Amino acid sequence: MSRPEEASTRRIGSGRRRLGLVVGAVVLVGAGGWFAGTQVQSPADAAAAHTAPKAGPVTVAVVRQSLTASVVATGSVEFASPRPLSLAGPVGAGTSAGTDGEGAEQRVTKAPTAGTKIKEGDVLMTVNGRPVFALGGSVPMYRVLGPGSSGDDVTQLQKALQRLGFDPGSISGTYGQGTAGAVAAWYKSKGYDAQEPSPADQQQLGSLEQAVSAAQEALLTTDSVSPSTGSASPSPQSGTDQQVHEIQVKSAKKALDLANDALSSFKATYGTKVPAGEVVFLPKLPARLDKVSVKTGDTPSGQIGTVTSSDVVVEAAVPGTDAQLLRHGMTARLTTADGKSATGTVDVVADGSGSGSDTSSAADSSASDSSATAPAAADESDSSDSSGSTAAVQVRITVPEPGPLAGEAGAAVKVTIKVGASDGKVLTVPMAAIHTSSDGRARVQVARGNTVTDVHVTVGLSAAGIVEVKPAGGTLKAGERVVVGE
Repeated sequence: MSRPEEASTRRIGSGRRRLGLVVGAVVLVGAGGWFAGTQVQSPADAAAAHTAPKAGPVTVAVVRQSLTASVVATGSVEFASPRPLSLAGPVGAGTSAGTDGEGAEQRVTKAPTAGTKIKEGDVLMTVNGRPVFALGGSVPMYRVLGPGSSGDDVTQLQKALQRLGFDPGSISGTYGQGTAGAVAAWYKSKGYDAQEPSPADQQQLGSLEQAVSAAQEALLTTDSVSPSTGSASPSPQSGTDQQVHEIQVKSAKKALDLANDALSSFKATYGTKVPAGEVVFLPKLPARLDKVSVKTGDTPSGQIGTVTSSDVVVEAAVPGTDAQLLRHGMTARLTTADGKSATGTVDVVADGSGSGSDTSSAADSSASDSSATAPAAADESDSSDSSGSTAAVQVRITVPEPGPLAGEAGAAVKVTIKVGASDGKVLTVPMAAIHTSSDGRARVQVARGNTVTDVHVTVGLSAAGIVEVKPAGGTLKAGERVVVGE
């Protein structure tokens, strides 16, 4: 081929290539325009695309499981049987100071110590250098006990002396010489002198004895004097003189009898005594001195402290609706903030008035009975029952083996009390799934396909928002879904 033809052929090929590029570009632009057109929406289309789908019921699956119901509360560790402690009167005897200071203004010379364990015969404190003892007894100290005293308080003093190893003789309830001797020996064993008669008592005894002697002398003188001559020599007596003489003798004898009676009465109460302030009777020993209200130098008037038993208890406040499920003897698990635990027993559940009430009489009521723990179902037609009070109820839990709680007085603990358990695995649904029909029957709504079916149920044990159900009409199976909301 000649060169001109070759050049022509090259121009044709180059033209074709440019045409192909132009056609390709047109095609790409058309395709991009088509794609962009498919992505562009009108405002109406955009609004329609963002419209929420039609609302449907919220459902939860029915679950077959074991169910345990518990009452959970916060409690405080305390010592049991707190009672105020005070002195029934002054220590020592008399109202005026003697040479040894007895009867002076009362001052604490050794204060009691909080946390002390008190045993029978222990010295709680001293006042004016004299002891204040602790003894076991239910009758409070309220008077001086000494010769001539009688009563239940004397009986418990005699029993306490006997327990301490000091024999008072017969336990008669009358304070005699045997009791006085036992008291003296007991005080001496503790390093103290028992309260013997005060100087005033000794002076009064002397005065009474002198009165008896004077009355005896007056009688002898009157009886030996002649009524006619006034001398001791015998002489004839007229009838009138004789009568006067007899009256004088009779009067002298009466004066002597009165003096003897006064001396005998005083001697009956004269001797070793226990002042009202030197003994505190406590119903249960050993005990624990929990709090102290006085210090050395104070006047021990009013309450001097608080005494408790050594037993540990937990006091908890439980809502009234939960407290109705508790029974005497139920087991409680007590957990401290750092995870330590102990076991206790429900002892007292306060009644509606707020006072303590032993619920042991109701112990035969099964806490796992479905009627006792059935939930208050959501009611579509009637108002909810307001008879169940939510006011806090005090519950006391005894802790026989306190373990880690022994030294935790005042500490907060978590209290968990098991009140019921299901009989094996049962069908359960959330509380929100339970509804009450107009006829008072409980029911659940089961979502099956595109329909919702009512199934009547009997409710049972409830715990932590979950409730046991048994179909009472229709069927209900684990895995099916029940409506809990819209």
